[in-house]
Amino acid sequence: MGKDLRIVFLGTPDFAAESLKQLVESGFLIAAVVTSPDKPQGRGKKMGSSAVKQYALEAQLPLLQPTNLKAPEFLEELKSFNANLQIVVAFRMLPEVVWNMPELGTFNLHASLLPQYRGAAPINWAIINGEKETGVTTFFLKHEIDTGEIIFQEKEPINEIDTVGTLYERLMKKGAELVVKTAAAISTGKYSQVPQESDRPLKNAPKIFKDDCRIDWNRSSESIRNFVRGLSPYPTAWTTLENKKLKVFSMMEAEQESGKGIGEFETDNKTYLRIKTKDGSMDIVELQLEGKKKMNIIEFLRGYQLNQE
Repeated sequence: MGKDLRIVFLGTPDFAAESLKQLVESGFLIAAVVTSPDKPQGRGKKMGSSAVKQYALEAQLPLLQPTNLKAPEFLEELKSFNANLQIVVAFRMLPEVVWNMPELGTFNLHASLLPQYRGAAPINWAIINGEKETGVTTFFLKHEIDTGEIIFQEKEPINEIDTVGTLYERLMKKGAELVVKTAAAISTGKYSQVPQESDRPLKNAPKIFKDDCRIDWNRSSESIRNFVRGLSPYPTAWTTLENKKLKVFSMMEAEQESGKGIGEFETDNKTYLRIKTKDGSMDIVELQLEGKKKMNIIEFLRGYQLNQE
């Protein structure tokens, strides 16, 4: 006998908003939406709201924006929606009192093939580590983060030219479809719960900070290219050029070897900006110098001449 679902959805960025949208368009009853509080955004520091909030307002769904997930008034209000299932996509860590509330439990969508790449940045790390495949997983929440029983998984190939941006878009869509599939299975009771196991060493996906994004030119060319792809377009790999911060969005193997030392720049000031790596040379294709806009290398060199000693 199928159960009628009353769902509370918890999420923040556009990755989560796509899942919420597909749930609504598939006819599921969303009793309430929980998202992060508004915060200052951009250079003007104007108050901005999350993609999930924007969609919830459009769809006229009840909306909660708690600052404290353990606050008695929030827990009281959450309980009042009488949800029997909660769905979490790209939201902060939940206290047990929240994830344990609905009778059918709380499931999460994670952008990796768990148990590989548990953590905050699974899409980035899969590309940085040169993986050829990743995917999306739905699983029930329990105490240890990203460790609950798996409900469903879908695989997704990682192409040679993928960046975080392109892979994110595909996983966002595939993940939303998996969320809908999971909710439908839970409504009928026809689903399994598989413990997370792996026959190979586990790789983690910790949060990435700006200091972690600095390019180490002492690494191999392939490793550096994967690092740049895995951080493009955000949070973006960077290096320094004439004492200024240079963001690097894409690179390619150089046709000729650089005559400089590892990490040193070489250019004809017209068509290429080349850097020596541990085992070869790489050309920067797309970049952004501190205080300038993002541009390709030819546009950049047209307006910026480099000193070469």
